[in-house]
Amino acid sequence: MNRLPNLDPLRFFLASFVLLFHLPQLSHNQGLPYFDGLPIFHRGLEAVYMFFVLSGFLIIRLIYRAKIKGTFSIKDFYVRRILRIFPLYYLVLGFGLLFYNVLLPFLNIPFEINYTWKEALFYNVFFLPNVFAKIYEPGGILEILWSIGIEEQFYLVIAPLLFFINVKWILRVLSLLLIGYFIIYWTDLFEILRKYTFVFFYLFSGGVIAILEEKKKLEFLKRSAIFPLVICITTLLYFLTDWVLFEPLWLRAFFTCVLFALFIHSLAFNNKGVEVNNRLLNHFGSISYGIYMFHAIVLNAVVFLFLKLEMFHNLNETLTIILIHLFTFAGTLLIAHLSYTYFELYFLKLKNKFRK
Repeated sequence: MNRLPNLDPLRFFLASFVLLFHLPQLSHNQGLPYFDGLPIFHRGLEAVYMFFVLSGFLIIRLIYRAKIKGTFSIKDFYVRRILRIFPLYYLVLGFGLLFYNVLLPFLNIPFEINYTWKEALFYNVFFLPNVFAKIYEPGGILEILWSIGIEEQFYLVIAPLLFFINVKWILRVLSLLLIGYFIIYWTDLFEILRKYTFVFFYLFSGGVIAILEEKKKLEFLKRSAIFPLVICITTLLYFLTDWVLFEPLWLRAFFTCVLFALFIHSLAFNNKGVEVNNRLLNHFGSISYGIYMFHAIVLNAVVFLFLKLEMFHNLNETLTIILIHLFTFAGTLLIAHLSYTYFELYFLKLKNKFRK
């Protein structure tokens, strides 16, 4: 199956933005020098939201194309998702629970535990890590799993929904879900949705754009290079400046819903032949799931070393900040690469048995 152009490098950059978001936070919390004076250091949440748009774009496109061919299988869909997500998810979950409950006490490092093992397993095994993270604040290694929970919840709903809907009605149904859920999400009566970050409208927006493309409804966007150029520049401005941070929050969510979906469409289908063919960037995109999942572990290890090793204590602040960034990025890329090559790839190869 051919991969759409430019999306693997995008995954890498989005995962990197999440790392840049968390790094100064932990450094600050532990009393180490930090730098977060640029807008890019505050766009980690938006990077995750774009991940959601991308996920909805790819998953719904896959299901839609399979339904047209008459080959969509819910069982095969779930097996492929399990093989992609679960091995690394449960590996990091297990490590995180041991890290905070066993390793930190062993090292006499104080960390408040507000949950029981039974509660931790209940929320995280039954696809509610976002709820677990908000209620218990279990630590960064576990808290980043919230976004995986959103994806899992989305998969549980979208596959049976689209399986039973006639292919002719999918676009209308998804459009209604997008609009209806967005309105409900920002209604005070449903504040609980915002509390636990059930931002499914981002996934729906990606799906709507994907089907519009499949139906050839977006050809008018491809007549000039101006439109994709404006979309890409606006997206860069959103991540690199504060110029397009709209208020109130519902308006910002609406803007990013539309912008991120059009940006992904521009990269994949309206790129005017501009493709990123750098093998290293594409590989980093392939291991982006590992970059996201391991970055908090590596960051904790790097911060621990800078706190405990005497050799780092006499460095000036600028050099300390630079080294923390370098060590965290290098360590995360290395572990993500090893995980992908020697762990995840075994399960990913099994996915081929469940493709039609």
